[in-house]
Amino acid sequence: MTPRDREVLHEIVESYIADGEPVASRSIARRRRDGLSAASIRNVMADLDEEGYLMQPHTSAGRVPTEKAFRSYVQSLNMRKLVTAEIERLRGEFGRLETVEQRIEYTSRTLTELTHGVGIAAAIPRSNPALDQIELVSLPDRRVLVVVVTRDHQVRNRIVTLEESLSNDELGSIRNYINRNFSGWSLEHVRNELAQRLARAEATYDAMLRKLTLLYSKGILDVGLGPEVRMDGASNLVVLDLHLTKEKMRELFRALEEKKRVLELLEKFLENAVGEVGVHVGLGQIHPSMRELSLIGLPVVLEDGLYAVIAVLGPMRMNYPRVISTVQHVGQAFRG
Repeated sequence: MTPRDREVLHEIVESYIADGEPVASRSIARRRRDGLSAASIRNVMADLDEEGYLMQPHTSAGRVPTEKAFRSYVQSLNMRKLVTAEIERLRGEFGRLETVEQRIEYTSRTLTELTHGVGIAAAIPRSNPALDQIELVSLPDRRVLVVVVTRDHQVRNRIVTLEESLSNDELGSIRNYINRNFSGWSLEHVRNELAQRLARAEATYDAMLRKLTLLYSKGILDVGLGPEVRMDGASNLVVLDLHLTKEKMRELFRALEEKKRVLELLEKFLENAVGEVGVHVGLGQIHPSMRELSLIGLPVVLEDGLYAVIAVLGPMRMNYPRVISTVQHVGQAFRG
């Protein structure tokens, strides 16, 4: 493709993004200042059609850019910067959030507000995170709320039911014993060491360790290590002209409700360098109803090693410079 052909192609893409209508050669001729005639542009468009960059919906209509055209357009973009005040505001907001779950929730919501697309954020924990602290809360009916905080700032909790009640003082002693002895250890290492200590004969004669055995048998440290995923703004897809029937639109929403499907979308960015924005145009290989959608995202690694991905899902006709810039700067603020 010659530089002139590329210019014409990208002008067609920009016109289609703005209007959503097939683009005619005369409309491109009016946009250009070099005097290139509509006839010359028609010849260029015919060549681009043959090369798979354009398609003609109807014989008498203009042409519509294909996924290949959008990819070429995205590669040509320069990153726009958010105003300094907005970047500082984002960093200030993130600085007030104490847990990863809060950051994930705020990120997806912010991406939606700034882009009017579907904001997605996911924290992908290490397979064996380190324990920061544990909290034990007594509940009615011999139940105990177990809250496990790991060094990657994730908070996991579960409720266990015991055969006998434990007082708040007993739970406090167990909590202090675990936090004092095992803070900073990997969860797997804590579980193995506790199992060995509780199996020793002296544990039988220690009242606190006997009570700890009750909790350990219920798997108090067997907390889920699944990713934390948040998505906001799916309703924004309703107003888009995605050429979907009502049934196909329902299929799209059902697909987005599946955490596994959303993670499959985000996995597209796992091979990117950290902090590198990626753009995927056309997602039909994930689900047929996503054929006219694009995904813009980037991987983020926090200081403690927690891996996260943030992204915006939107129409193929989205404002790419604005969305790419937003994802880039929200990612920077997310890292802190």
